[in-house]
Amino acid sequence: MNLDDRYDDLAASVGGFYRSWAAYLGLDLGLFAALRTAGTEGLTAEELASRTGTRPAPVAAWIQAAFASDLVDFDGTRATVPEDIAAILLDDARPEFLGGQFVSTVVSTLDYEGMAEFFRTGRTIAERPPRFHRAIEQVTSQDIAVFFQEGLAALPTLTDILSRGADVLDVACGGGRWLVAIARRFPECRCTGVEYEPDSVARAMRRVSEAGLGERVRIESRDIATMGIDGAFDLVYLQDALHEVPDPVESLRASWAAVRAGGRLVVLDWCLPASLEESRTIHGQIMWGIQLDELYQGTRMYTHDGFLDVYRSAGLPDPTVIDLPSGATIFVSRRPD
Repeated sequence: MNLDDRYDDLAASVGGFYRSWAAYLGLDLGLFAALRTAGTEGLTAEELASRTGTRPAPVAAWIQAAFASDLVDFDGTRATVPEDIAAILLDDARPEFLGGQFVSTVVSTLDYEGMAEFFRTGRTIAERPPRFHRAIEQVTSQDIAVFFQEGLAALPTLTDILSRGADVLDVACGGGRWLVAIARRFPECRCTGVEYEPDSVARAMRRVSEAGLGERVRIESRDIATMGIDGAFDLVYLQDALHEVPDPVESLRASWAAVRAGGRLVVLDWCLPASLEESRTIHGQIMWGIQLDELYQGTRMYTHDGFLDVYRSAGLPDPTVIDLPSGATIFVSRRPD
């Protein structure tokens, strides 16, 4: 690039920062949802503010910012949201859902006042607040969609097992979204979630109760690495969690111990790029940005080979590795009958 092109490229990144905030505010305040409901007629700033319990002046500025960022259409009076934008930002049951990514990315940066000091001293953030865990849970909506639409398509035998009824364990289950989804999709299954973060445990219990699934889904507060469950489950599942737990090796070993004969351990996660070329893609840019956040909190993302190193350190056989169309990867291990 020449100097002018490089300047435009970097300036676009500054614009991207404000675009992320426009997306986050539109999601958090319900602005996109209200515009979608309004349809092609759209809403004025005053009408949008009235429907979302917000103030007209900042909403008017948000419309302009969202229009400048190509997130909404605006004719100078009324704003509408294009259906493809609405689908990507609001429809959390599809693999293309990015609303959770915008929420978690912005919320994560609210903790970054100590990031520069981390680079100087290596001192990680002591504890992430509950808002962080709630934001991360929104990301899992995409993971759940990937599991159901891509993961199960790649694992037809597992689908058959779940359809007949199985004992299922969700390790580091967060707010329990995947457990509720599994229990609804496969009504013969008996489900358990273990979680170590107190706010997530409370949200998972509440979600299960509100779904009316208390008799089939139970939530337990346990340390993952020492959960001490032996051979009790047909499916042990970790969704975007192995890299997040404080001790991945011991947690993987404990998860494998919970798999009964003939059962499966399935890990769904997103891998770091393994090459310079892959790092220069949009996926690579996002993953390396996430890695900075992970290191700041004392955890880390892995490449494909890095995940395999965790398996080997835990004394597990190498899993079957399946790359999914969305960019996620599933690692599958099966105990002999």
